[in-house]
Formats: sequence, C-alpha cells, structure tokens
Amino acid sequence: MKYQEPTPFSRESATAILHGDDVDAMCHALVGVAFHEPDWRWVQGECLRLLVHSAPAVRGLAATCLGHLARIHGEVDRALVEPALRLLLSDPEVGGRAEDALQDIERFCER
Repeated sequence: MKYQEPTPFSRESATAILHGDDVDAMCHALVGVAFHEPDWRWVQGECLRLLVHSAPAVRGLAATCLGHLARIHGEVDRALVEPALRLLLSDPEVGGRAEDALQDIERFCER
C-alpha cells in the first residue's frame, strides 16, 4: 500500500459517492471528507450510517474516520458514536479498527 494524501470533496459529490456502490470510491471520499469537510457533524452522520455497510472495507474505514474526526476536531458526539463503535467490537473483520477509534476518541475528546 502507498500513502495518498486525502483529496477534498464537495459535499454534493461526496454524498453521491457515499450513497453509491463503488467501495473504492466510497473509501476515498470518506477519507477526503473526514480530513477536509469543516462540518464534522455531517461527516459523523455519514460515518455512523456506514458502520453497518455490507463491505468490511467501508465499515472499518467509517470507524477509522470517526477516530480522525476526534483527532482533527477534538470532538464527536460521544453519546452517538461510542455505542455504535462498541457494537463493532465483536465484528471479526473490523473490531480492531473500532477499538482504535474508541481510543482516539478517549485521547482527543473531552468528556
């Protein structure tokens, strides 16, 4: 794997991609909005919605991006995000990523 700098997306184009079925494009857009969209609540909503996606790559990246929001913005809605991430802890394909996101939230967000 090679690191790529996250690309900014307009909310309109990101919404179309995130509601599509191209997993690679969804992942690219999700990272882009997590890093560049100033409305962290909108990104949080998209991440929460995608935590139950059928593709493990999307579920895992949605969890990771919730951790990114905590690190970048210093806040997430913990009452919504933490229970959703805890549900993923038992998912053998993405549980570790949910655990990492919970640790980021604990580290970067105030109670």
